[in-house]
Amino acid sequence: MKKITPIALVLLYLAVTSVSAQEIPQLTSKDSIVQSSWMFGLGYNIVDDSGDVFDDLFAVNSQWNTLAYPNRVSIGRYFKSGIGVEAIGTYNKYKVGKIIDGVINPEESDYFGVDARLTYDLNKIIGETAWFDPYVGVGAGYTDANNTPRSTYNAVIGFRAWFSDRWGVDFSSSGKWRTGDKGTNHIQHAAGVVYQFGIEKGLSKKGAEKLALIEALEAEKQRVNDSIATVAREKEALELAERLAKEKETARLAAAEKAKLDAENKRKQGIRDKIDALGYVYFDLNSSYINKKSKDILDALALILNENPELNLRVTSHTDSRGRSEYNKWLSERRVNRTVEYLVSTGVLTNRLEAEAYGEENLLNECNDDTYCPEEKHKVNRRSEFVITSF
Repeated sequence: MKKITPIALVLLYLAVTSVSAQEIPQLTSKDSIVQSSWMFGLGYNIVDDSGDVFDDLFAVNSQWNTLAYPNRVSIGRYFKSGIGVEAIGTYNKYKVGKIIDGVINPEESDYFGVDARLTYDLNKIIGETAWFDPYVGVGAGYTDANNTPRSTYNAVIGFRAWFSDRWGVDFSSSGKWRTGDKGTNHIQHAAGVVYQFGIEKGLSKKGAEKLALIEALEAEKQRVNDSIATVAREKEALELAERLAKEKETARLAAAEKAKLDAENKRKQGIRDKIDALGYVYFDLNSSYINKKSKDILDALALILNENPELNLRVTSHTDSRGRSEYNKWLSERRVNRTVEYLVSTGVLTNRLEAEAYGEENLLNECNDDTYCPEEKHKVNRRSEFVITSF
């Protein structure tokens, strides 16, 4: 390893001092923006239901209907993706003398609207402006206007201007098109205040740039500090290398031991899987006779036992719930004895096998004395099982 001279140490010290003296900017609240929130709005609703759709949009005196008090309420959830989900309720009155559905309105009538809509924050396209928040959206709703209820599909364009993270104003215009043949299409304008809560904030574009600068300066400072630390570690390098070599050898031996243990566990699991794959030996009703299919299973089991002479098994036999418990206990004893005898007849040593008879104690389903079951379900319980007791 190359030895670092005193002159190099002095140069490294001066580099650290220079980086340390450089002022690193800090993130502030001005570097963050609201990325998601809940929003509640209260304001005014203006309805233009003249029947001419987009003609004479600003015919305030003849076509706009509004009230002197707030008549629009909204609640919405707005996500980081720019998508917003809103529910809006509006109330208004059609004034006498206004143009409604193409004619002069002769009498005052109520207007009710309930709408749901999806909006998209255009700042996701044009870039964050923090205070200015334009959006577009689509939705659907139900409106009762000019004594004519109708369902509508809607489109909206609008913007919000924020005075703080929580308070702002909202202006929008919506086109509402009927879905049936009742009523006419109409326009709604809205203006009001909005309040945000449940806010989740993130960095603005400028904030992200500042964070990148902070991280770059800190990385440079860390790089210089690491260089100084390298000099201090030079003396310990040889001991470290020896220790690492010893740890590597220890790890190698441990890995070899673990591999050996894993291989043994894998072998044992493979034996378990083979036995489980054989399934159970099943018996006919009131019988302990081992049929051809069961003999095939026992022959395969005996082969596994003879291939693995260190393997010991517990054989358990069972009955279904039909008949008296005493009889079923006796029958399961005959079944387990017949099962063990067959295995012994294939060459398996008796001292490698344990036998237990449970009668109807361990049913595999709901087919007890109080439950009616078809034969197919009872058959499941008439079995001999095999459990490895030791390797």
